[in-house]
Amino acid sequence: MLRAIFVIFFFQLIGEAIKKLFQLYIPGPVIGLVLLLLTLIFLKKTNNKNIISLKKDVIDTGNHMLTYLSLLFVPIGVGVVMHLTYLQNNFFRVLIIIFITTVSTIALTAFTMEKLKTKIK
Repeated sequence: MLRAIFVIFFFQLIGEAIKKLFQLYIPGPVIGLVLLLLTLIFLKKTNNKNIISLKKDVIDTGNHMLTYLSLLFVPIGVGVVMHLTYLQNNFFRVLIIIFITTVSTIALTAFTMEKLKTKIK
């Protein structure tokens, strides 16, 4: 598990470095996770026992970390309560932004899943 956490954080570090180097607006952890995903896909066909073990550890550790994902919403909730007057003044703007981003996220996720389904098969 420790080795898998190191791999996940290492890819996050690489993502942060790429973000800083190229001055991108995409968060470093997102870049790192995309690189980790591409690496796992690229190494899918390998028969090396160490790499197969590492891939299984990374996937298991990622699944374990997902069980604590809800804790990340606590700071967001505190931030919303701290800026409640701003939300009251801009209620309709915020509501429209939430609607547009939700619909676009669902559409992009569906599009990505359709593309990945054809590549995985």
